[in-house]
Amino acid sequence: MGSGEKYAAYQSIINHVLKRIQLTKEEQDYFSSLLTVRTILPRQYLVQQGEVCQYESFVCKGFLRSFYMDDKGNDHTLHFAFEDWWITDFTSFLLQEPASRNIVALEHSVLLQLNKTSLDQLYRDIPAFERFWRIMHQNACMAQDQRILNAISMNGADRYNALIQKYPTLEQRMPQKHIASYLGITPVFLSRIRKGN
Repeated sequence: MGSGEKYAAYQSIINHVLKRIQLTKEEQDYFSSLLTVRTILPRQYLVQQGEVCQYESFVCKGFLRSFYMDDKGNDHTLHFAFEDWWITDFTSFLLQEPASRNIVALEHSVLLQLNKTSLDQLYRDIPAFERFWRIMHQNACMAQDQRILNAISMNGADRYNALIQKYPTLEQRMPQKHIASYLGITPVFLSRIRKGN
């Protein structure tokens, strides 16, 4: 990774944070010093079910998918993340217990990662980051609530249309079978919905 790409990665996370909290230049530099850059290839795992998730990962470039593999080998898409989003197995990260999900790159991805020790240090040294993560978790919680509400109040076609309206580039970045899994419908049914649109 070149120095220009590295600089762009750090700049993208600083811009992301500054939209939510105010930081001095010194605080920005300190935060940056706690981050590590990681590049992962398509189909490379960030976290595998059963291992402890060590990082909160910010996506500077690329696309990742979080999924649960059941006992029958069925793959259930839980979340996805593209540029300017965070991805982790939050329970595993927070409690340092085995992950309940897998996180895999679907594209060549550049991440900035923060481990639990550094995050705890950040909370102590720059209290504004408590507010930053509260905002992030509130937004994630509201999005999850909306997804649950959509699942019980909309049919498959309406859920698909709402998803694509919210994330217009999703179909170019995530295979149809994973979109179907995310929506809780079969790939065959999704194909019928798309033909009807």
